[in-house]
Amino acid sequence: MGLTGGMTSATASAATSVDFWFDPSCPWAWMTSRWVDEVAKHRALDVTWHVMSLAVLNENKDVSEEYRAFFPRALKYTRLVAAVRELEGQDAVKPLYDALGMRIHPGGSKNPDEVIPAALAEVGLPADYARFADSDEYDEQMRASHFDGINRVGQDVGTPVIALGDVAFFGPVISPAPKGEQAVVLWDAVVAAAAYDGFFELKRTRTRGPIFD
Repeated sequence: MGLTGGMTSATASAATSVDFWFDPSCPWAWMTSRWVDEVAKHRALDVTWHVMSLAVLNENKDVSEEYRAFFPRALKYTRLVAAVRELEGQDAVKPLYDALGMRIHPGGSKNPDEVIPAALAEVGLPADYARFADSDEYDEQMRASHFDGINRVGQDVGTPVIALGDVAFFGPVISPAPKGEQAVVLWDAVVAAAAYDGFFELKRTRTRGPIFD
């Protein structure tokens, strides 16, 4: 299989519609998002990025105290993204996710008080927007976005959620994110699996953690 160097106008008009739900704090969602970005260089994709929340997903579940202690930090980022979506529009979501994610994941920062101002500055958003990280003002919209994604796949999954048209699935969970032809081969395989109405699950135990490159 060869890779094309660019998209023609005809190809772009036939772009595949993709919806992607992410929690900015999730390293697995981050790597899947890098994979989708790589695929978009070689396939015509029209990706809409949506926030979801691991804190909301697990609010009524029995999880470890260590994991629960992570939720307040994660909630800051989801609240910020939801607020920016409402105030600045859909086009502002992905740049903010990229700016947050680069600091949280490859950058390794666990301090939202450093991550958030730097990310807002990078994408040219008002520094005052940092206040929304500690506000429930847009929680209704954040939760609506979360449940829009999670209700398509069920409560026993996590982030990311990807929808191709009417078919949604959790994952794929990958490490590291494939590049070039490998990325496209994996994409085509996922699309093929999603096209079969009776396909539900394919899983194995992870043997490595997140690899950022």
